[in-house]
Amino acid sequence: MRSALLLAAVLGTAVVGVRTGNAQDTKGTKVELGGYTSATPSTWVKQEPKKSVIQRAYQFALPKADGDKVDAEIVIFEGLGGSAADNLGRWKKQYTPPKGKDVDDVSKESKVKVGPAEGDMIDVRGTYNAPPFDPTFKGKQDEFRLMGVQVKLGDTTYHIKLQGPAKTVEKHKGEYEAWLKGFKK
Repeated sequence: MRSALLLAAVLGTAVVGVRTGNAQDTKGTKVELGGYTSATPSTWVKQEPKKSVIQRAYQFALPKADGDKVDAEIVIFEGLGGSAADNLGRWKKQYTPPKGKDVDDVSKESKVKVGPAEGDMIDVRGTYNAPPFDPTFKGKQDEFRLMGVQVKLGDTTYHIKLQGPAKTVEKHKGEYEAWLKGFKK
């Protein structure tokens, strides 16, 4: 009888431990932008921002899709200048479209909600021609995609870029858009 009670207690503790572990696994990283916060999905791996010419405020690795060689990344820059048209245009020019198409065939500009604010988004795919200061992706990266946003939250302008292999970006597109909409005070 005593052995049965001890076994029940051990199993009960194990089940509670598993439940607690799973609950913790569903929480991501809290990101704060201009007084608004949103928690990332738990699969996004927070990283120490890589050093580059432009300081990164946040950086996350997003697990690669089956068949892709590298993870995608989300980087957030704060307080950079330039109009949305200038920045989205510059990001678009970093991509070479597939043969027979021009960059306007493989890109789309739109408005997107980031919490209560409206941001400008570029969604472009093709060969990414990484600038020399990109610390993650070097040289030409075939079949890549960028979903980049410029938005003002509070008094600060943010650039939020999801970039990586096109298949991996597509895998994370829905959660990226939901995370952007989820920013609240």
